[in-house]
Amino acid sequence: MKNEITFKAVLLGIILSMILASANAYLGLFAGMTVSASIPAAVISMGVLSLFKRSNILENNIVQTAASAGESLAAGVIFTIPALIVMNYWGEFGFDQYWIITGIAATGGMVGVLFTIPLRRALIIEEKLLFPEGIATAEVLKSGEKGSEGLKYLLQAGFVGALFKIGAEAMKLWSGILTGTSRIGNSFASFQLNLSPALISVGYIVGLNISILVFSGGVIGRWIFLPILSVSYIDHVPVEIIKDAGASVNWIHSNVIKYIGVGSMIIGGLWALVNLRSPLIRGIRSSLEIYNKKKMGETESIELKDMDTPLVWVGIALLISLIPIFAIYISVVKSVPVTAFMAVIMLLSGFLFSAVAAYMAGLVGSSNNPISGVTIATVLSSSILLFALHNAGVDVGPAAAIFIGAVVCCAAAIGGDNLQDLKTGHILGATPWKQQIMQAIGVLSSSFVMMPVLWMLHRRYGIASDAHLTLDMKGNALEAPQASLMANIARGVFDQDLPWNLIIIGSLLAIVIIILDKYLEKRGSNFRTPVLAVAVGLYLPFHLVTPILIGGLISYLASGKATMDGEEDINQNGLLFSSGLITGEALIGILLALPLMLNETQDLNLPTDYSVFKIAPFGPWPGAILLGCVCYWLYLISKKDK
Repeated sequence: MKNEITFKAVLLGIILSMILASANAYLGLFAGMTVSASIPAAVISMGVLSLFKRSNILENNIVQTAASAGESLAAGVIFTIPALIVMNYWGEFGFDQYWIITGIAATGGMVGVLFTIPLRRALIIEEKLLFPEGIATAEVLKSGEKGSEGLKYLLQAGFVGALFKIGAEAMKLWSGILTGTSRIGNSFASFQLNLSPALISVGYIVGLNISILVFSGGVIGRWIFLPILSVSYIDHVPVEIIKDAGASVNWIHSNVIKYIGVGSMIIGGLWALVNLRSPLIRGIRSSLEIYNKKKMGETESIELKDMDTPLVWVGIALLISLIPIFAIYISVVKSVPVTAFMAVIMLLSGFLFSAVAAYMAGLVGSSNNPISGVTIATVLSSSILLFALHNAGVDVGPAAAIFIGAVVCCAAAIGGDNLQDLKTGHILGATPWKQQIMQAIGVLSSSFVMMPVLWMLHRRYGIASDAHLTLDMKGNALEAPQASLMANIARGVFDQDLPWNLIIIGSLLAIVIIILDKYLEKRGSNFRTPVLAVAVGLYLPFHLVTPILIGGLISYLASGKATMDGEEDINQNGLLFSSGLITGEALIGILLALPLMLNETQDLNLPTDYSVFKIAPFGPWPGAILLGCVCYWLYLISKKDK
């Protein structure tokens, strides 16, 4: 029998979970999208473990299980916790909040692992969901002889992504955005392209279908709603920026167009719940029936690949998890009844949305999983319920809703990743309870690095929606789109100033997109229109959605396939190269922030500015040319072995 959990596998899993969690935190704050790290983690694991005399495929599976849990947890944290900065509940990510952030990440992640344990048999065996990224990871692990070549592509791309970030951000050899904006009367015409290999890679990984939808959302916001609404809102633009067409466009997008995206996201999140109610109920019922049969001894002996963590242990662990949750929540609201109410909401929402996320991962993969949508539903419903309680006033109510949403978001993110990894293990013949242990290890290890990463990124770049940032600082600030959205929703409910007219417009748009998607489904079309993809594009700044489309086009041109789940048909070499570009750029982004932390904690007086020029002498054009070369390289690699 092959060993699964070994010392070297556990150690490598812990290290990779921390690294990939850090990289995904940067990507999510920057682009508003995260990607699955299961395949890159599997390739790295194969490369490292091949150095030992004894290693096997199940060890590699254990490593990627822990590593992917870390990167998924990052999504749960960065989609919510930065909202506390945006709403000025926290001034910064100080080390005073270390245990709060760590506790939320660890507890939320563990809740996600625990809630989805009973769903493994229901969704993987009974429902036979595809889990495309889980299948892809299994195929990569089974073709281990390609591991060395795959690792080469990963390292090459990581180096390129790192150099690109150094040239644009550290040395300022070129500006990071190619833009053109002009004012036409009281309206504007605008085009923007972010010169980021990581964003190209995001589009490549999610595929052409999703890329088109994200770009379409940007087009609807920038080329349809912006010219129309500018006429009405031009008088609201601050006097100090009104003469700057680019700054005016950005202001209108942040203060007007975004709320249309909010409306679309709310409807998208609710639709995900409604659409999945029947299969979700069937899956839970099936899981409980199987458990009862086991308890009564009515089943035959269970194979290793069918051995889950006992449900009794799951229940005990869930009860224990309520202790840190209660401690964190009461530190916010200072009220035992309200804290108890928040804990109940968290448990109910956590279970429901973990199950939804797991089911969605089975349908479209974890990279396309609408975690932000279900989190929006949680924050909105929590805000409304807390607002109804007199004990939760406007001073702590929005923060309390974010704290609930943070735990639920972490649980949902891990829920989708959990089932994806268990699908991989099911194909390979792994032991489920051992994978579940490694998922817990990946969650706990990565949770300890979340706060330092957030601290460094915030100090280096700032968050675009933070009111304390100057206009100059906002140029390089991280968008953190989901976190800013959560803050706007929570504050809007308690301040009673949500622009419901704009939200209703977005809601109506979402309904139209849903109708279109059902029509395409009825016709059996391969091209579908999941509403949350359009909503994300509508919410994001336009310069972030254009490179995502380019990446999707490269994926399609190289493969000739445009599917919902890019990773099912995607070229593995191209996938690894794209993952390397993301990882390299993200890690350099974090490393550039490291001197700030060391200077503040150790008083080392390290340099924090490596600029060759204060202003890029040739504007964005050197970066645009180099990015074109990277795109062509990605295309050639993807075409290889076709």
